[in-house]
Amino acid sequence: MSWTPRRRVLLVGLLALLAGPVLPRVSRWLTAMTWVGVKQVCGLPVPGVTKVCAAGLPSAFALPLVAVLLVTLVALVAIWFGAAWCLRPVADLAGPVGHLGPQNLGYRIRPRGHDEVARLSRAIDEMMERISAGYDGQRRFAANASHELRTPLAVQRTLIEVGMARALTGEQLELLTSQLLETNERNERLIEGLLALSESDQGLRSRIPQRLDTIVEAVLAGYQDRAREAGVTVETHLGHRVVVGERVLLERLVSNLVENGIKYNRPGGSLTVVVGGTPALSVVNTGQPVPAEAVAGLFEPFRRLARDRTSQGGGAGLGLAIARSITQAHDGIIAARPAEYGGLRVDVQLPTLN
Repeated sequence: MSWTPRRRVLLVGLLALLAGPVLPRVSRWLTAMTWVGVKQVCGLPVPGVTKVCAAGLPSAFALPLVAVLLVTLVALVAIWFGAAWCLRPVADLAGPVGHLGPQNLGYRIRPRGHDEVARLSRAIDEMMERISAGYDGQRRFAANASHELRTPLAVQRTLIEVGMARALTGEQLELLTSQLLETNERNERLIEGLLALSESDQGLRSRIPQRLDTIVEAVLAGYQDRAREAGVTVETHLGHRVVVGERVLLERLVSNLVENGIKYNRPGGSLTVVVGGTPALSVVNTGQPVPAEAVAGLFEPFRRLARDRTSQGGGAGLGLAIARSITQAHDGIIAARPAEYGGLRVDVQLPTLN
């Protein structure tokens, strides 16, 4: 039988209950034995002892007090060791927990049993799983960000070296500068996306009631020309909806979803934007078919449906990642699934205003 913390506490408590009636008897017994010893000592024909006994010491109050103090001291020592024995499983757990850290994120306690310490150990293991996943995500993010930044920088370096290696005609110089400008704009979009992602991950600075339908209407007005150039028809169904949050972040959320809906659409396709109750916002486009198993990965930073990092119009692959971060900052949930006629449907659920 294993001594779980509960069994240890029960045993110590039972011993304490049994010792309760015994301690007064022990105290009285010690007092009586002390009196007997004093009487025997006082009966000895020793001059010094005779003077002490004649002076009335030890008195009738001192002897019981000594006995009580002695019993109390024994009881305290017993309680101390009993408490240490009960808490030994927790002390044994402190060693493995103390070795957990970034250098051994794969370490797990893997307890046996179903007692309190085992449940605590399993909770620590689950916490380490989440921490390990977070560290892995940060490492992937850093690696992907490095790749995203390295690719356009390498292109810029190549273009500059080509321009310096030989004399260029006016037409060649114009082509070179346009390519450099395009690459620089891509870097700016990437850095802007990284800053927006970092800002949304820090949470909200203020929570103010906002009209979501008004925000969506204003954002769509700014994308009319781009939708017309892409040959995409925009359909809207904007109901009255008030949410609590920051207007700038909500505008960025809607902008990312609308921009993705236009960019990854097909000529002659449509983009449907709905504001309502549940979900608060829905954006559906009619782009290329999206495999269901690939939908969850689209919310990861730098993740695109196409394998080529430099495809799909030069996007940085941060649109849905920023949208998810902003939604979570507003205590909401964002989900996506393949649309009925190709493309993607993104639903954003936001808390209602109480």
